[in-house]
Amino acid sequence: MASCRIVGGVEEHLTVGRVAGLAGVTVRTLHHYDGIGLVRPSARTAAGYRAYSAGDVERLREVPAYRRLGFGLREIADLVDDPATDAVARLRRLRGLLLEQRDRAAAMVTAIDGELQARAMGIRTTPEEQLRVFGAQLYDAIGSAYPATRRTEPRIAAQVWEALGDARTVLNVGAGTGSYEPPDRDVTAVEPSAVMRALRPAGAAPCVAAAAENLPFRDRSFDAAMAFSTLHHWRDPIAGLREMRRVARRVVVFTHDAGDAGWRHRFWLTRDSPTTAGSSAILDGTDFSRRPAALRHTTLPSSRATS
Repeated sequence: MASCRIVGGVEEHLTVGRVAGLAGVTVRTLHHYDGIGLVRPSARTAAGYRAYSAGDVERLREVPAYRRLGFGLREIADLVDDPATDAVARLRRLRGLLLEQRDRAAAMVTAIDGELQARAMGIRTTPEEQLRVFGAQLYDAIGSAYPATRRTEPRIAAQVWEALGDARTVLNVGAGTGSYEPPDRDVTAVEPSAVMRALRPAGAAPCVAAAAENLPFRDRSFDAAMAFSTLHHWRDPIAGLREMRRVARRVVVFTHDAGDAGWRHRFWLTRDSPTTAGSSAILDGTDFSRRPAALRHTTLPSSRATS
């Protein structure tokens, strides 16, 4: 990181050209950041050019890192302006995101290497094996960073909990770490990944090791069953939805419509879950085996700063 010296009790500033060169961006990009209020230089030179203090540089250095992680500028502004964090906390958050990206890539590379070695020996992996290494095993590999990098988005949670209606007993299928479990209801969680079960916080709802396609509960055991952004991890989503309908009188599913592939790479929720796509919807379910569920499309925040 570039440093700004103190000379004679007065802080020296870096010129816009110097900062652009050190940060690996163009001067025009810095002008744009200034214009939208993302990184505003705190001083001007005698000739009127932008000049950056040490504090300005500290803020700016996070922007290229988040951009390389795929964040949009509006999302980055929310992250660097987060009043609940200081510089150290922001660095730790950024480190967690980078580690998650690294672990995801490493897990996929390992899986591909294994298949290449098998093919070199004339061994063809089965469809189940091909899906497994990019499904549950990959989830185990990348899930360890979830508590540090993912939090409940309150606006989304409010709509999910509203869709649960008057249900007092709730089954959360594919629960993960339990981010969207309603705190005022009797919740039972189901999660197949041992890694994710171990990461559930103290005081979280009891969690059963099981898969959505084979829920170990009697018919109508719960008032409602919910599944939040998890269908893309299931081996047989239809079977899982039917199981949810079997064990609960009401089903609420937060999922995605895969019909629109264009914007999913720009939107934080679908971009961060690479196997999901399209617009978000809450499925307020009836009987999935006989008739379609009621679809309620949900407007989501454009930023994931609190997600």
